[in-house]
Amino acid sequence: MVDTSQYKVGIVLSVETKSKSGGKPLKVCSVDIGTGDPIVVVTAATNVRDNSRLVVAPVGSTIINDEGEEQEIKKTAVGGIMSDGMFCDSRMLGWGSGSAGIAAQVPDSCDLGSIPPTSKPGAPNNSSSAESSTVPAVEVKGLYEKKLTKEEKKKLAEERRAARKAAKEAKNAASES
Repeated sequence: MVDTSQYKVGIVLSVETKSKSGGKPLKVCSVDIGTGDPIVVVTAATNVRDNSRLVVAPVGSTIINDEGEEQEIKKTAVGGIMSDGMFCDSRMLGWGSGSAGIAAQVPDSCDLGSIPPTSKPGAPNNSSSAESSTVPAVEVKGLYEKKLTKEEKKKLAEERRAARKAAKEAKNAASES
């Protein structure tokens, strides 16, 4: 398990999109992590916007890479631009759910430069306080929905064609009588 106490809550001050030939466009972000001087983070995460409050792994912190190995964050050139850290996704923080490559957002109640929460903000907890029992449960749709497979897309298209054909035949039968 990675020590997330090295990570910081940061606010994106500005975002500049750079086109990368043959790949996803990169975003060059100026991020305030509470150290006084903003740092530059280069990312391909699609949910990064101005004034987003995100979790940052600054230079010197350790992350777990896709192979499950610990890796130290170093000042590195990404797409030819020097990056002073990286945005963390939910899995890197041990929050369990969340998409890989989507920067983990935290609420405004998390102080700038503070350690990120140990559990996903807004996730249900098992406390039995009176306050939590009076708040009604609300289903919130995710930012990104599951993409359909090719087979699911073909099936939907075929169902739509069949429905259009049936409607056309019903219209023709009604006009003939």
